[in-house]
Amino acid sequence: MIRNTRAARLPVPLAVALAALAAPALAKTSGPSSDWGFELGAGTDNRSKAASKSGNDGYVFGAATWESADGRFYAGPGFETIQAGGSRFETELVAGYRPEAWGYAFDLSLAYKNRWDVDPGYDADGWELTGDISRAVGPAEARLQVQYSPDAAGSTRSFTWVEAQLAWAFSPRLEGSAAVGRREQDGAPDYTGWNAGVTYALTDALALDLRYHDTDAHTFGEQYEKALVAEVAYAF
Repeated sequence: MIRNTRAARLPVPLAVALAALAAPALAKTSGPSSDWGFELGAGTDNRSKAASKSGNDGYVFGAATWESADGRFYAGPGFETIQAGGSRFETELVAGYRPEAWGYAFDLSLAYKNRWDVDPGYDADGWELTGDISRAVGPAEARLQVQYSPDAAGSTRSFTWVEAQLAWAFSPRLEGSAAVGRREQDGAPDYTGWNAGVTYALTDALALDLRYHDTDAHTFGEQYEKALVAEVAYAF
């Protein structure tokens, strides 16, 4: 476990600004077809693995992602607002690889997550390994995700999350999807969570998502209760 190091931090707006300023130079040195992409968004609740990370309140998020010329490698920083252990911001650095084989698409990534300005004694950071396998047939797509952390932030130590998702493209702009997952964790409740909703692309850059989330762990706190969540995301 890497402990929180205050001296190494940058404010979130500054980190995103530096990534934006570095993008043209990095794109040139990486080849003419490599590229940076950016995303900003907001939602009525920050749901992760069906549970709330923002105290069932609204949140904002953003990311800057570099992608290789062939689209297989990617890396970059991101942030989101949360409510946990006294912290209101969580940042991450992620790197991944997206190969294809036998008609399936794979996405393998490693992320380092860090919660800022936590209460004394709170475990502020952790590593997460994620593996996705998906396949599309016509308008339908199926995906299986397996995620593991040896020591997550907060009281949770190791955890495993396994989620299956089915999606259907009703039109080039409208997609519906549903997912169910199981989280087994050390130091926090085990539970099953699910969601279902629709995503609509208003433009090539602006998308809206409306989704219902729920778990079987309501007795463990408000973060596990059902919620209807609306999000908007702008990619550029």
